[in-house]
Amino acid sequence: MYAIVKIAGQQFKVEAGKWLYVHRLEAEKDAQISFDDVLLIDNDGAIRVGTPNVAGATVNCTVVEAMVKGDKVIVFKKKRRKGYRVKKGHRQQFTKLIVDTISA
Repeated sequence: MYAIVKIAGQQFKVEAGKWLYVHRLEAEKDAQISFDDVLLIDNDGAIRVGTPNVAGATVNCTVVEAMVKGDKVIVFKKKRRKGYRVKKGHRQQFTKLIVDTISA
């Protein structure tokens, strides 16, 4: 059984017992979070598609780590023959979740 859930403006495919990294949420470690924006549920071939959400469906998750930093992304800009060079880096902050249950 899996579901497509909208979390923080992005869509994720979730299954019970799987890890999930989402953009940083305002939640503490070991907090229980419930998401109601379930767009699709597949229960062993029986697919339910919402318009836009599946009625009565929720996904329950537990926060494993409140803040995890992703890989560094380097942005380098250069203009040839002008001596212009700029190097910047960025590390995105994520929240690590584990999916407990999917209820339809």
